[in-house]
Amino acid sequence: MNKLQIGKQESDILLSLAENEYINQRSLSENSGYSIGTVNKALKNLSDADLLNENYKLTKAAKELLEERKPHNAIILAAGIGMRMVPINLSSPKALLIIKGECMIERLIRQLHEAGIKDITVVVGFMKESFEYLIDDFGVKLAVNDEYTVKNNLSSLSLVSKSIANTYVVPADVWFENNPFKKHELYSWYMVSEGMDAESSVRVNRKNELISVSEQEDGNAMVGLSYLVGEEAECLSKRLGEMNQNDEYADSFWEDALIVGNKMIVFAKTIKEDEVTEINTYEQLREFDADSDHLKSDAIEVITKIFGCRNEDVKNIEILKKGMTNRSFLFMVNGEKYIMRIPGEGTERLIDRKQEAAVYNAIKGLGICDDPVYLNPETGYKITRFLNDVRCCDDRNEEDLKRCMKKLHEFHNMNLKVDHEFNIFGEIDFYESLWEGSPSIYRDYQKTKEHVFELKEYIDSLKPKRCLTHIDANCDNFLFYYEDGVEKLQLTDVEYAGMQDPHVDIAMFCIYSMYTKEETDHLIDIYFEGKCDNETKAKIYCYMAASGLLWSNWCEYKRKYGVEFGEYSLRQYRFAKDYYNYAKELM
Repeated sequence: MNKLQIGKQESDILLSLAENEYINQRSLSENSGYSIGTVNKALKNLSDADLLNENYKLTKAAKELLEERKPHNAIILAAGIGMRMVPINLSSPKALLIIKGECMIERLIRQLHEAGIKDITVVVGFMKESFEYLIDDFGVKLAVNDEYTVKNNLSSLSLVSKSIANTYVVPADVWFENNPFKKHELYSWYMVSEGMDAESSVRVNRKNELISVSEQEDGNAMVGLSYLVGEEAECLSKRLGEMNQNDEYADSFWEDALIVGNKMIVFAKTIKEDEVTEINTYEQLREFDADSDHLKSDAIEVITKIFGCRNEDVKNIEILKKGMTNRSFLFMVNGEKYIMRIPGEGTERLIDRKQEAAVYNAIKGLGICDDPVYLNPETGYKITRFLNDVRCCDDRNEEDLKRCMKKLHEFHNMNLKVDHEFNIFGEIDFYESLWEGSPSIYRDYQKTKEHVFELKEYIDSLKPKRCLTHIDANCDNFLFYYEDGVEKLQLTDVEYAGMQDPHVDIAMFCIYSMYTKEETDHLIDIYFEGKCDNETKAKIYCYMAASGLLWSNWCEYKRKYGVEFGEYSLRQYRFAKDYYNYAKELM
């Protein structure tokens, strides 16, 4: 056996001897965690490999090996939004939470410094400016992941993959009771705890390997901390680069790059459950540090005031799918489930919450949608009851479409009135003004806009009927739910609603579903029961062109806040161009 062939057990014993002077096998057993029998065998193998002398002191070869494989740098991953931390993450990135008097990321950096590691890169994204002070206070480097809203943390690590060599990869949202970093490491590992977790994708086997588990199996809780050295570091660096170029891995965690075949390429480093705390949710923070100032969230304060309860009575907080305008979370209080909506970044410039309140007042008690439990016109905070077994409209299901168009028709026929309108062409200009002088990302934007505005004269010539119109009548805003064993249907999210031609809602449904022209014509036939004249169909095409440009401009504005919508934004711009042509042909 030579020094390059020593196994994990021998490496652990050698590391123990590097940190603690040899006394006897029993003390070495206690320090390393191995049995005396394993210790004796490892000592013999290390001596045979010329890494220990007859007094079990480290040889020159051992010291060279330790020097060769010791930690050089660390990468801290702190780019994510931390959506599960609602409502805290509205004001602070998760890594900057103050817990038990210490900032999470500062504690990690100090622990790295204690281990002699000063070369530290922090990958940032969400609220990246909040981390700038770390450069001066701790001498770290910042790497900015501009794709943090559309990709998972595999993209963050791939951004600095070339620097992975003798490297700690560190999640920014974990709290280690004791310093997990060492001055010496000899092999690559990934840290898990003894606790089992349904969300884990790996478990430790008898060989101390991390093997993949099925979705139905629990695995060892994944801590996220890892050390990469030698061949494993090179392999990870290469795989990160390759996987990040493939859109298939956009939602992947960086740990996916460690898995080759059915197991990770590194050993398991297993710790006890109480040695580490991962702070992923508001409730986990409340349990770990009940005195944290971050628990004093204004959203939680609203809930406790409305329901007359204590902070700790607000339970089962769970992030819902992030919407295109807002973020919402589910919570339980007094045994009942509710949803709280919190306006998204920059929304205050897009939505007039007083107008939204006026719409809810106009439709109150009409069965169009659930009346809010709470709605604040100033902040936009809204609480509604949670609907069980809810599903959105399947925009490719014929029966769903028939029921939704019937519901939409019923809403339009109520001829409800409010004091404000939704002016599509005015809103196109308004969203464009929010770019603050920046040019459109589309080279032919001005030509496309001129074409769309040509259509206004035709629309006006038809003198369309006006009533309260949903405006955001997309398939996701038609909710099917069960009540007393019967499946019912309601509309939701009326924050854009105002006075407008109700046929705008048909156009909006089509462009959100990214329908083909054939699918669009079919939906029009469903709404009008096959009796739509060409003038009206041409008008709907006009609305689709205008609405496509409207939401394209909206997407361009939201890009300033780091919110990307991928294919959706591109397709909206195409609707503006294509349906201008379809409308002109039919007109």
